[in-house]
Amino acid sequence: MTLAATEWVLGVDSGGSGLRVALAPDDGFERALTTASTIPVRTSATGIDPAHMMEQLLPMARELLAKAGEPAVSALALGAAGMATLGDGLRAELPGALARELGVGRLALAADGVTAYAGALGQRPGAVVAAGTGMIALGTDLAGWRRADGWGHLLGDCGGGAWIGRAGLDAAMRAFDGRRGGSTTLLALAEERFGPAVELPGHIYPRTDRPAALAAFAPDVARCSGDDPVAAGILRAAAAHIAEAAAAVCPTDGGDVALTGGLFKMGEPLLGPLREELAGLLPSAEAVPATGDPLHGSLVIAAALAADGLRLPHDPRLLHVPFPRVP
Repeated sequence: MTLAATEWVLGVDSGGSGLRVALAPDDGFERALTTASTIPVRTSATGIDPAHMMEQLLPMARELLAKAGEPAVSALALGAAGMATLGDGLRAELPGALARELGVGRLALAADGVTAYAGALGQRPGAVVAAGTGMIALGTDLAGWRRADGWGHLLGDCGGGAWIGRAGLDAAMRAFDGRRGGSTTLLALAEERFGPAVELPGHIYPRTDRPAALAAFAPDVARCSGDDPVAAGILRAAAAHIAEAAAAVCPTDGGDVALTGGLFKMGEPLLGPLREELAGLLPSAEAVPATGDPLHGSLVIAAALAADGLRLPHDPRLLHVPFPRVP
């Protein structure tokens, strides 16, 4: 099929669960064609693998272009987890490769926090907290970016799923040992999920997906928080961390604060204390629902590029625009 449109744009979202690609006319994202892979792009100590990114992305993009009747692509925006710290290879190799293989006229490479921001708030000032297994807050006054946390489960991600899960398992092990601060309810749930408590370190420590394994226990913490004061306290502490990150990045003259990511599907056990914390720390800001997800955000950025209307601030690591248009 071919849909009438002035401009067509491609959006890409690369994360720990795989790669998603969307093709849409810039005036109608509701008509987007999408495809997804469940294979994450390889990452090593040297960074995100640009060859593996292209190996996955090109067939997916060509599949969508064929379905749409082979329209020309005016702009592409790619958001990737780890882009800020591990994206040197992508920044060096993808612009030329994508221009050559797809004829992309304009390109942006973004950290996934930036595409989460664009998906949630578009191009207006404010702050976005993206929370799932991890947690990062990103804010802008449209002159520059401010970031808080997103430092991984060993150094930060405070209040995220892995943080909540680890705190819940700590309380379970305290109960197992007979130490203060323990929860027999969380101990029972931990053994239900992972097996005998004495074997828990052997289940958690060797895993290459340790953050995800910890985060798997976060819904159990939420599930019992209505009756268990220790679990409720963990969620209150998580809410305080999340609100502090939002306050650290929100523009000083206010702005909307949006919450996005799977963690907030916990609902009121987390959102209730979070609203209270945000009201105390950011009384002039308004908490709003996210308009869309990071894949939607990549389309927002691509469409803005196509129309010469990108207002989100360029940044060498967070939002890299290597060329406004291919000569």
